[in-house]
Amino acid sequence: MHDSKRLEPILRKVHVKQKRGRPKSRPRRLAGDKAYSSDTIRGFLKDRGIEPIIPHKDNEKARHDPEQKFDKETYKRRSIVEQSIGWLKECRRIGTRFEKLAINFLAMIKLAMIKRALRLAFSNRA
Repeated sequence: MHDSKRLEPILRKVHVKQKRGRPKSRPRRLAGDKAYSSDTIRGFLKDRGIEPIIPHKDNEKARHDPEQKFDKETYKRRSIVEQSIGWLKECRRIGTRFEKLAINFLAMIKLAMIKRALRLAFSNRA
């Protein structure tokens, strides 16, 4: 199943703890690639008060509409997440989803992150 089909159920379950008060259930903005560019997703985000940072597909009319603004600077920050996922997939055990149980898969992700942190902390490039 494509990721865009799971966006709505996942966003309904988001609860980020705050220092004070209720957990935050909505981000201010959400960045996604062109695969998330649909009227359904954009409408869902706008109904929840979330600004979509999603480029339009080449064949969409809105791409040529000057009133539709696209925040390129915010979208560029997506690369941090994309590079992190790409780095995680270099770990073959994670990229191929060798671990079938969620708890074991999570453990492998944690080990990969520890390995990355140690590599950065003790590299001579810093």
